[in-house]
Amino acid sequence: MPKIRLAWLQLKREKSRMIVAMAGIAFSNILMFMQLGFERALYDSATRLHSTLKADLIMISPRSKSLAYMNSFPLRRLYQALGFDGVDSVSPLYVDFADWKNPITNNYRAIFVFGFKPEKPVFTLPEVNQNLNKLKLPDTFLFDRYSRPEYGPIAAEFERNKQVVTEISNYRIKTVGLFSLGPSFAADGNLITSDQNFLRLFRNHRPGEIEIGLITLKSGVDNQKVLNNLVAQLPKDVKLLTYQGFINFEKDYWRTSTAIGFMFTLGTSMGFIVGIVIVYQILFTDVNEHLAEYATLKAMGFTDNYLLNVVFQEALILAILGYIPGLGISLALYELTKAATSLPMLMSASRSVLVFVLTILMCAISGAIAVRKLRTADPADIF
Repeated sequence: MPKIRLAWLQLKREKSRMIVAMAGIAFSNILMFMQLGFERALYDSATRLHSTLKADLIMISPRSKSLAYMNSFPLRRLYQALGFDGVDSVSPLYVDFADWKNPITNNYRAIFVFGFKPEKPVFTLPEVNQNLNKLKLPDTFLFDRYSRPEYGPIAAEFERNKQVVTEISNYRIKTVGLFSLGPSFAADGNLITSDQNFLRLFRNHRPGEIEIGLITLKSGVDNQKVLNNLVAQLPKDVKLLTYQGFINFEKDYWRTSTAIGFMFTLGTSMGFIVGIVIVYQILFTDVNEHLAEYATLKAMGFTDNYLLNVVFQEALILAILGYIPGLGISLALYELTKAATSLPMLMSASRSVLVFVLTILMCAISGAIAVRKLRTADPADIF
């Protein structure tokens, strides 16, 4: 308790220096929070579509890299899987990019298009399943209400009961409903339609080829056993994944095959290093200015460990005082980013604890470096 009181008194004596240290730590925390938040938003947004699929197993081409870079494979492979023990049903899902024409500005922007057989729902999205009959009509599409504003006020116009007609890839379409999904780092908007409308839009797409095959298994079967059986007996021109494996497949692409994952990790590391440098400068200056007082305490019989603990207590106090405003500002920035980009920027308890632990570690490292001068302080030299 006396050590904490002494550490606090030393920090409070130079209020301007303490405020600078708190600001530096808060800035470091904000850097780490934002980088970790963007990284999490990247993975969550990239797998939004994956998490809405009704399937136990997923069939894709082995050449596919991610949802944005899917290769086609023969549709007959999916129907071959229907003949295996434990398989209950299969559904094809078509995926491609199209050029959406903003009906107001006439500007074009790439948009994700997903096609499926409306006779069998494949999404867990309620609004999609409520509009299945509308999708059976020619040239009808559902628009993602959380798509970027650059696509035009489609959701607002539709909710005012106005007919929304535009073009995608020079093909005239009509919006007959909305659904909620959201943009990702790969695409700023999404459309869902029937397989027939999809093939009308993408005339060069072969009807006998698909991008994703959805396999539903019978109740009570061993999913892994069925998966192993399919992998062993189907030709190698398809790849089988579990539901979670398909989500991990997407995350792994962004984590290992792009520079984005590395950039976020580097950004977090830079925030950590910046914090170490700032806290070290503050603590070193404090130790240097109070070296005579520390030497006096040593002459009075106080041990090096006692004095070192005082410095570490200062580092701990600074970590706590700097973390609180850093967390508060980061929460505000998360909400601002979420509103501006529609990305899932959410503060999790685990992330807040992680950054707090990193802040403690950061300040402890700074304290450990700063006390080197204190270890060598000799009362005889000082006086």
